[in-house]
Amino acid sequence: ANETLCDLDTHQGLPVVQLYVMPSFFLAVLILGLPLNLLSLWVYFHRLRRWTRSTVFLFNLTLADTAWLLALPFLIHYHLERLYWKLGLPLCTAVRMLYHNYFYLSIFFVTCVSVDRYLAIVHPLRSLVLLGRRKTCLLCAAVWAATLVLSIPVARMTIVQTCPGSNRTVCTLYVLLSETGESLPYSIFCSTVAFLLPLLSICYCGLRSVRELRRRPGPHHKQRRLRRVLSAALVLFALFYLPYHLSRNAAVVMRAVYPDDHASWGPPDLAFALEMCFCSLITCVNPLFSCFIGRQFREDFHYTFTLMFSQCPGMQVASLISKRTRMTVKKRQGMSTVTPVCALPASGSQ
Repeated sequence: ANETLCDLDTHQGLPVVQLYVMPSFFLAVLILGLPLNLLSLWVYFHRLRRWTRSTVFLFNLTLADTAWLLALPFLIHYHLERLYWKLGLPLCTAVRMLYHNYFYLSIFFVTCVSVDRYLAIVHPLRSLVLLGRRKTCLLCAAVWAATLVLSIPVARMTIVQTCPGSNRTVCTLYVLLSETGESLPYSIFCSTVAFLLPLLSICYCGLRSVRELRRRPGPHHKQRRLRRVLSAALVLFALFYLPYHLSRNAAVVMRAVYPDDHASWGPPDLAFALEMCFCSLITCVNPLFSCFIGRQFREDFHYTFTLMFSQCPGMQVASLISKRTRMTVKKRQGMSTVTPVCALPASGSQ
């Protein structure tokens, strides 16, 4: 059985993280992230009047966040039960696949937003043909399908094992498997194809777009907006995705290089466990990323948020509503703004 999950000596760092830090972190993320993402979905369906390509990508990012958050209680229960998995192999496989699948959905949709801005600035006419309404929806479906296919090896490497000397069953994580014949090439492949390539794409699109805007005369608000998109995407990659891939690959490589020295596995395993906690915060950050990127979504989200709290007795939030938001409230009273996901305008992104 997986010794890393079976040894729960709380005098070591990894069991402390697994038994106490991870369930606490996941519970806090669930309490904070689920309302934020549900509110974002409500804004998309009921307040947003005009759907651009970037809006569709951000909407799919919110869907991925919400799906992962709804599965998070299973992981919380597992860690609170001292790594005792009682729900069978199919659900264990589904939870492990969902975590891996969601992580790369987040990366791909953030990349799509950056590429969309690049096409709208550098190739504005061609972008209308390359990414029309139908093609944008098909691209989103392709991203979901590609990440699902990418996560299939996780299902094959996920097993439920019984710890020696007890009847406790553990839901294995492929990164912590003793045998690295499959996990090492798979982890490196995912890091290269699904992380490094999107990162290089974001950098290329951002630099080309900034150069193009500098050559054009006129106001520089588009340049500032693009820099904001690029900086937000790079911050997400630097804070969440890069440390996660470094710690994950380090944990697998140490098992491959030192298969019999279990003590050497400890530091990278601990770093990876902490990164799993930290990366769960992405579900709370992505709604803020949507607000940061899209001006229309930001105004609608702010309007809905302040309106909700203004209904609470004793809550005085009128001072928080800006003059622009108050004007928006007056304009939208009595208006129905439900828009289907694929009801995209023929124009480019916002």
